[in-house]
Amino acid sequence: MRRSIRAVVSHHAHITVTSAQGRWYASHQAPGRYQWRPVLLSSSGLKPSGAVNEYQTRRWRHSESLDIDGDEQPTIYALSTASGRAAIAVIRISGPACRQIYSSLCPNRPVPKPRHATLRTLYDPSLPPSPSSILDSSTLILYFPGPRTLTGEDILELHVHGGPAIIRAVLAAIPRCLPPLAPDPHSTRLPPIRYASPGEFTRRAFLNDRLSLPQIEALSDTLTATTEQQRRLSVRGAASSNRLAQTYESWRQSLLQARGELEALIDFAEDQQFEETPVRLVGGVVRAVEALRRRMLVHGENAVRGELLRGGISLALLGAPNAGKSSLLNCVVGREAAIVSREAGTTRDVVEVGIDLGGWYVRLGDMAGLRGGETKIGDGRGLNSSDVIGEIEQEGIRRAKEQALKADVVLVVLSLEEPGADVSGHPSLQLDTEVIDTARRCSNVVVAINKIDLHPAKASSPARWVSAVQHELPEVQASRIFEISCRAASTTPPDLASQDPGGIQTLLNGLIDQFKDLTAAIVPDDEAPDSDVSIWQESLGVTERQRGLLEECVMHLDRFLENVLANAKNSEDSVGNIGDDLDVVAAAEDLRAAAECLAKITGKGESGDVEEVLGVVFEK
Repeated sequence: MRRSIRAVVSHHAHITVTSAQGRWYASHQAPGRYQWRPVLLSSSGLKPSGAVNEYQTRRWRHSESLDIDGDEQPTIYALSTASGRAAIAVIRISGPACRQIYSSLCPNRPVPKPRHATLRTLYDPSLPPSPSSILDSSTLILYFPGPRTLTGEDILELHVHGGPAIIRAVLAAIPRCLPPLAPDPHSTRLPPIRYASPGEFTRRAFLNDRLSLPQIEALSDTLTATTEQQRRLSVRGAASSNRLAQTYESWRQSLLQARGELEALIDFAEDQQFEETPVRLVGGVVRAVEALRRRMLVHGENAVRGELLRGGISLALLGAPNAGKSSLLNCVVGREAAIVSREAGTTRDVVEVGIDLGGWYVRLGDMAGLRGGETKIGDGRGLNSSDVIGEIEQEGIRRAKEQALKADVVLVVLSLEEPGADVSGHPSLQLDTEVIDTARRCSNVVVAINKIDLHPAKASSPARWVSAVQHELPEVQASRIFEISCRAASTTPPDLASQDPGGIQTLLNGLIDQFKDLTAAIVPDDEAPDSDVSIWQESLGVTERQRGLLEECVMHLDRFLENVLANAKNSEDSVGNIGDDLDVVAAAEDLRAAAECLAKITGKGESGDVEEVLGVVFEK
């Protein structure tokens, strides 16, 4: 049976959830743990999940329980602060039984004025009020009536003293505030009060339209931020996440509209007249899809840059043996994280240390020194020739090259030889072939010339060294080449450290400039000069999950464009010359799949896959 274009659009359009006809169910897994899935109900009975209409909403119910005090769902509670001894602990309660719980814990005391802190004494609800039944003598209570709350429900917060015994006593008392359900071995009804499962408060906020899915993911970044740049990213993401959600929803609506126009060709092409020819209609859809694709690609690229802020920038130390890589690592970290020795090849594996460098989280890795030579079977011990590389060192060199090629930034550490090695009597710069060859294949290279303390202050060799480096590594600008002395930095008294001995701080400032370039937002070339570019700054907050869905969406759009443009009669004007034998059904299906990817980002899709995504996000 063929569908009209109106049916196609209404079936896949964005649904605004506002009323109370839909209900939520969950499949029971274990006591106190439930996996939630949507089952949409209407007044006429059960309908398949695809039959969505604009008057439906989402509620929580257990899949095997169809009658729990009418439409009320269980009240949940949990400790909202970290476990352990503290001055204050916050216990949060959400659901329809908040007022009953308060009356049981604080008998004969009026309910606090909404959103006003009130001091109360908590009593054991199973005992008469008396000094011996006190749970906590001075509890600060806050009551927030729904729906203008985080979860959209009534919320009660108990700010109790943070002793572990008090926390345990109050948590144990909350389920006793309501009479228990009558014992029934055949009943699968949820208890009216239960401990919240991971992320359940946030899930209820999403289901009641208090938070969007991008806002929830931005909240996860806020909770895990450890450096200044991570904090800024999370704050920016929290402030702009709703706007990002609106952007993705507008893209989804555009794709649904484009799909509707294509499917109109199927439904009405035989007996209807269009204001424009089918060729022109398809050409308009192609241009709109190409514009959306370009914007999605930029969002994806900015998401990669934002991931460097969120997950950390990998910085690899690359150099020859005994060039001073481990010494530099220890200078930056401020402790002996790597072994320092005059013996070459003491570092055999990758030593990685996480540091906060100017607000950027950096994963700094010291690696085996690179050198060429004859490889011998064994661990290299007892081999007299300096050109002989043991089997263990060879493996370390292989791992070092592999790590350098994967690193976001590579710091090449070169060193000077002892004075007199040069014909001029000045120290010469060591340019090991293995190091240079590997550095040429790396991206974002910064060079540090170590052991500058060997060079006389009045000599003019530094300019010559910079030229030598740029001759071997032409992609490295002079502003990315630094002169350092790890020995001077490590032997300078702490009271003189502000004078930047050894040039270590200058090197770190140069690295920070490189980090800024790596994490700056990309703006499309076709963006109007007077347009608002803040949306591209906000796209730095796109998470890895969202980026993966954007890439999948672009893949479907690429397949759509390939299907349409391959049918063009003239490659020079492909949009204006679409053939008559275009497979419109396949093209429309590609647009549907692309729109569903965007729906998974916002959590407003109609497929079961969206529910699997929600479970992962909320538990974070």
